[in-house]
Amino acid sequence: MKRRIAAAVLARSGDNPKPYAENQPLTIRQLDLADPRPGEVLVRIDAAGICHSDLSVINGDRPRPMPMALGHEAAGTVLALGDPDEPGLAVGDRVVLVFLPSCGSCVECMSGEGYLCANGAAANGRGELMRGGSRLSCAAEEGGSETGAVVHHHLGVSAFATQAVVDRRSLVKIDADIPPETAALFGCAVLTGVGAVMNTARVRPGESVTVFGLGGVGLSALLGALAAGAQPVHAIDPSPAKRALALELGAATASAPGEDEAAMGSDVVIETVGKAAVLAHAYRSARRGGRIVTVGLPNPTEDLAISALSLVADGKTLAGSYMGSSIPARDIPRYIKLWRAGRLPVEKLLTSVGPLEEINEAMDKLASGEAIRQVIVPAW
Repeated sequence: MKRRIAAAVLARSGDNPKPYAENQPLTIRQLDLADPRPGEVLVRIDAAGICHSDLSVINGDRPRPMPMALGHEAAGTVLALGDPDEPGLAVGDRVVLVFLPSCGSCVECMSGEGYLCANGAAANGRGELMRGGSRLSCAAEEGGSETGAVVHHHLGVSAFATQAVVDRRSLVKIDADIPPETAALFGCAVLTGVGAVMNTARVRPGESVTVFGLGGVGLSALLGALAAGAQPVHAIDPSPAKRALALELGAATASAPGEDEAAMGSDVVIETVGKAAVLAHAYRSARRGGRIVTVGLPNPTEDLAISALSLVADGKTLAGSYMGSSIPARDIPRYIKLWRAGRLPVEKLLTSVGPLEEINEAMDKLASGEAIRQVIVPAW
């Protein structure tokens, strides 16, 4: 059986001129959504965060198969199970959706690195779910020639929609009392930023940390560093408003690029911008023996230029961190406990909450650096 949903669909990756509010690269379309298969779950989307990874598909930095229903950071409610006997999950449960399922059987999963799951990454690259194919298709429209055509999934989620079918391993059950607008942030911004600090960099109490880039992921990393006991924590971003928020959250200094002398020489540097030139500067800014972690996703054509000698002569470590090196089923509950204790006030990262119909305007605000984390609440 199929059900009719509304979703924000992108027809073309790249070559989408700004302003998006005027040119409307994302269109709200009626789609058919197939029933979940065994091992899959039908979810009502209660709130979906807007992340730079969504914008990167629109502007072509992260090419994906088209057309695609975007959105990958969300909280929702279970509506149906593909397998009624699915253990640990029931209709009505509140869940956080995550953007990379893990198969449990590839080398990476078997090594405890499910965030590098080869099968999950391949499915995401094809715009499919883990069990193959898409559950989304174009709905019948008057005179429409696209009826029944496949619409691809974004990172196994496609959360800018009223409902979604996802793999069971693309969600984590949470308590029902967490506001959806806050819960959604744990699926990407918090998982990636806090994970980069706690899992990849393994920041220890008393270490100094510098964070480059103060979007949702960067500010989550800042909060994670403070929660881990780092001191001092420095923040670098061109936006005065974001720097002011960083200071409010507990940063010792907040500087514009080029005015960041106080942040030089940190034990740990976290780069979240997704620009090779920024990563090179972040690498140079760490002390000898320092650890540099990057979570940004640059355009694939960008190359990194650093001194090869410094890796040995300065004893530096440069590490990539995908999804914060996180195991969602383990880490999301941990981070929620820190939030309940007041040590991860991620709700302060919320810039605005709006309807699905304002998705293009929200992308403009993200592209301009005006917003930190905007949340879409679909009407259902």
